[in-house]
Amino acid sequence: MTQTSKTPLLDTVTVPADLRHLGVEELKQLAEELRQETISAVSVTGGHLGAGLGVVELTVALHHVFNTPEDRLIWDVGHQAYPHKILTGRRDRIRTLRQGGGLSGFTKRSESEYDPFGTGHSSTSISAGLGMAVARDISGGKNQVIAVIGDGAMSAGMAYEAMNNAGSMDSRLIVILNDNDMSIAPPVGAMSAYLSRLLSSKSYSSIRHVLRDLAALLPAPLERAAKRAEEYARGMVSGGGTLFEEMGFYYVGPIDGHNLEHLLPVLRNVRDAADPRPFLIHVVTQKGRGYPPAEAAADKYHGVSKFDVITGTQAKPKANAPTYTSVFAKALIAEAEADDRIVAITAAMPSGTGLDKFAEKFANRSFDVGIAEQHAVTFAAGLACEGFKPFCAIYSTFLQRGYDQLVHDVAVQKLPVRFAIDRAGLVGADGATHAGSFDIAYLSCIPHMVVMAPSDEAELMHMIATAASIDDRPSAVRYPRGEGVGLDLPERGEILPIGKGRILREGQTIALLSLGTRLAETMKAADELAARGLSVTVADARFAKPLDEDLIRRLASTHEVMVTIEEGSIGGFGSHVAHFLANAGLMDRGLRLRAMTLPDIFQDHNSPQTQYDEARLNAPHIVETVLSALGQDHAQAPARA
Repeated sequence: MTQTSKTPLLDTVTVPADLRHLGVEELKQLAEELRQETISAVSVTGGHLGAGLGVVELTVALHHVFNTPEDRLIWDVGHQAYPHKILTGRRDRIRTLRQGGGLSGFTKRSESEYDPFGTGHSSTSISAGLGMAVARDISGGKNQVIAVIGDGAMSAGMAYEAMNNAGSMDSRLIVILNDNDMSIAPPVGAMSAYLSRLLSSKSYSSIRHVLRDLAALLPAPLERAAKRAEEYARGMVSGGGTLFEEMGFYYVGPIDGHNLEHLLPVLRNVRDAADPRPFLIHVVTQKGRGYPPAEAAADKYHGVSKFDVITGTQAKPKANAPTYTSVFAKALIAEAEADDRIVAITAAMPSGTGLDKFAEKFANRSFDVGIAEQHAVTFAAGLACEGFKPFCAIYSTFLQRGYDQLVHDVAVQKLPVRFAIDRAGLVGADGATHAGSFDIAYLSCIPHMVVMAPSDEAELMHMIATAASIDDRPSAVRYPRGEGVGLDLPERGEILPIGKGRILREGQTIALLSLGTRLAETMKAADELAARGLSVTVADARFAKPLDEDLIRRLASTHEVMVTIEEGSIGGFGSHVAHFLANAGLMDRGLRLRAMTLPDIFQDHNSPQTQYDEARLNAPHIVETVLSALGQDHAQAPARA
């Protein structure tokens, strides 16, 4: 007996053009099949689920109404784009999502012509869309540009900067506000849907356009009166959108984002409207829609590991050691219990940074500022001005967005803001957009900064205590994603001497100077080198800035080869060590120096182990680097057992 497909309609869709002839009822069926396919795929791969489930109907409607890829469709933060990927020729690869060699978890220009812009970080879609719209106008094109942005992403200043610019230009841009959390609109229903269709209709917008032009011909007082009358009338029927209207957008909504009979006519009306101004369509959706376990979860299954589709139970491997994130939370809580001046700030990542645990104990000393890294940094600076001890917990890749504030508002003024930099180094499945590759380089070049990198979770606790004690300048502690090495942890960290490293193993020929959690691989490499008859010193730098110049001078003066190892880009710790050695004349007598860093590329998503193998930062690569510096063949058999 032939088994009937569970997705008969979706099976007929290879590219969006295949769904443009379908009727409303067929589109409803397609949406349900697409939702089930998304759930099935993510149950196999893990990844972001809740956001994608919330935009299934919107995704179907957009690809039905607009002529993608000629019409540019930009998804702000690509983790809501899994259904989009399924409809745009990538269904056969959807179960490779976030796996090595498979599909990216975000939109990616090199992956598909249906991804016109890469969006790993939030709040960029309106800026990019406006750029595309202006380019279209200059070149005489007629295509549409649509940016879909979530209400969370609208907490970032960049979105409003883009809207302010777009509203001052007569360049056709469609912004869809996907409101799935903030509840900034009243409940939507039939009357709201009717009014949205009316306000977006070609006849209404054409009449309004004519009246606006006519009002411009009137004397100034009459023109102002006419505009006020129009605003009052629109306010009475639309019930919202005043902010967007004031910024120059034609506001339509709110609309039920799961009702295709409401969505489709509004999208068609906006597509065909004669008004040259940008449109904002306010769509209300439900994150995790259509999957009961997601709907019931506090985070709506925003990010999940592999799970059982029937029960929703996630398959999480048993941890062998606490994560660095949880250790940071433990350390910060311990410091805050001893000092009521300690406060914590996060930019929309309370659970990702561990500050949710801090907030449970110190609700009035914990602040989530939304997706607003620039504001977070300067907000922390203001707290520091008044004698508080702010810890600003931001992922390495996101702190890049607050760099000007870090330099101008914090470092120039020597304010003691403490930066807790999670996700330092490579991050596995999230890939290049989320890798913490550059923070050592971009922090260590700033005057007054103290930059620390723990080699294990106990060291992290000590460094949080150290940061809490630094009251005369800014400091940063960078630490990776994932688990520690399983050490026993103290109740509270110890304060370390600033700018001082430590020797873990004494030798005479080779000096391995590690910064951060590559230390475990460095120790493995030392064992193999010792098995080859080579005498090895292993040092943990602890500080990228200030450098432990005494330690570096000692290692350089007493060893033939020195290798620095760090999980950061070129221009970081190794570069600072080389600069010091060169200027101090410590390389003049033939010291063979090698610097091991992340490669000068953006590495694709994969398992962390594979990524570090590709980066050549694991033990075998350290051994190979040393042997090469000595002029020996890596394949040579060990000198002794």
